[in-house]
Amino acid sequence: METISINKFRDNLKAVVEQVVSRHEPLKVTRRAGKAFVVVSADDWEREQETLRVLQNKSLMRQIADSLQTHNKGQGYRPTEEKMNEITGL
Repeated sequence: METISINKFRDNLKAVVEQVVSRHEPLKVTRRAGKAFVVVSADDWEREQETLRVLQNKSLMRQIADSLQTHNKGQGYRPTEEKMNEITGL
């Protein structure tokens, strides 16, 4: 994660925010007399929050683990070519 000072952040606010949004990379802003903070785009923040919700859901994580075991054994649902085309939008 890139780091910049609060002064540089303030002086270049528009460009810095555009960079964070377009690159999808958070930016750490340091302050002399206080704790640092992180700037992240709203889309990235929402994506991270959804990931946290999934990781905290024990039932869903169990389903994912079971699915992975089934996949690794080569068992489970195998869609037809027609279904795959429908899924992938081809």
